[in-house]
Amino acid sequence: MDKLTPRKIVEALDKYIIGQKNAKRAVAIAIRNRWRRHQLADELREEVLPKNIIMIGPTGVGKTEIARRMAALVKAPFLKVEASKYTEVGYHGRDVESMIRDITEIGVNMVKAEMIQGVQEKAERMAEERLLDLLLPPLPKNTEQPATEAEEQRLSTREKFRKKLQDGELSNRTVELTIHEKPYVLQGFVAGVEEIGMDFQNMLEKMVPPRAQMRKVSVPEARRILIQEEAEKLIDKEKVMQEAIRRTELFGIIFIDEIDKIAGRESTHGPDVSRQGVQRDLLPIVDGTTVNTRYGIVKTDRILFIAAGAFHVSKPSDLIPELQGRFPIRVELEDLGKEEFLRILTEPKNALIKQYKALLETEGIKIRFENDAVEAIANIAVQVNRRTQNIGARRLHTVMEKLVEDASFDAPDMNGAEIIIDAKYVENKLQAIAKDEDLSRYIL
Repeated sequence: MDKLTPRKIVEALDKYIIGQKNAKRAVAIAIRNRWRRHQLADELREEVLPKNIIMIGPTGVGKTEIARRMAALVKAPFLKVEASKYTEVGYHGRDVESMIRDITEIGVNMVKAEMIQGVQEKAERMAEERLLDLLLPPLPKNTEQPATEAEEQRLSTREKFRKKLQDGELSNRTVELTIHEKPYVLQGFVAGVEEIGMDFQNMLEKMVPPRAQMRKVSVPEARRILIQEEAEKLIDKEKVMQEAIRRTELFGIIFIDEIDKIAGRESTHGPDVSRQGVQRDLLPIVDGTTVNTRYGIVKTDRILFIAAGAFHVSKPSDLIPELQGRFPIRVELEDLGKEEFLRILTEPKNALIKQYKALLETEGIKIRFENDAVEAIANIAVQVNRRTQNIGARRLHTVMEKLVEDASFDAPDMNGAEIIIDAKYVENKLQAIAKDEDLSRYIL
């Protein structure tokens, strides 16, 4: 983190996201401030709280992508939720505390994966020994050979099997393996009782032990299962939980999308009846409270919350004042136009044109996009956005999919052909649809 400066964070985001300089700078500063906080004296550190961010902008301009790429960059527990999926306590649906339980689960899986990586070599060695035990037949009884001679012969055979196993010569063989599985009924039941309490969940899991089942599996599959089992035995589950809670509390990022859907005046009936109730339930979570999870108590006062919404119908000031105050940083994202679409199609590491080229190359098809074709695609996307509904860069996905639809369908039968897409090709495929407003509403 000490080397991850705001400038470097923005540069990393630039590789995938076009434009939106202000939003990138805001999240980069928020991330850097977390590192800065850890350099402070203990007394002052406790006083410095994360500055939550609210991103305002239409759909398809990069709000979610900024948060997602940022989380991958800092390798922090990251959870994306939709505010509209939650309901006020007392209504049927998920309560807002479940987002803390979800991000803690993500933190546990992240830490667990890291610790398993650390014991991977040892787990592989132990799994190999167990697999050899399954592959080798037992020593014959009442043998006339001396015990030492029989053991030497067995060890020699074991080493030959080990060599074959390592060289992949036993991949076609199967072994009988005892697999421990959690009963399916218990999985579904535990998933449905999160509101009852984490202690109850843990108690249920202890009461109903995993089900042992003998299965015939291939040697590679048995090796994978045994490595996983041995790695699970080697890691300290208590340390996993402690580190996961620490990482969630100090570095967790929760991205609350569609926050504008819970803004607005209180309704007295219909599906929006609990909108302000959800806002009130969010207050203590964002401000700082403790939530009981199956792994322990999690404090939320250091978690960074990033909210986002298009605010077409409502506006940020329609949120209740207390919640507005919990998001002191507001960033407005800009609409995307032709210039941005041209760059989105070609510049990012995951640019759409690069994706389609790679996909068709798997069939031996070479596809080349001329510069005038890229400009024509951008023009049509802008045109359709203006005439129908502006969905930002997502329009490019529908336009591109329609453009290469025939090539994608016929690719297996084209025997390594080369396709050149120019402006005329684009016009022939899309212009008629783009000009017809009724058709473009349903197709593009």
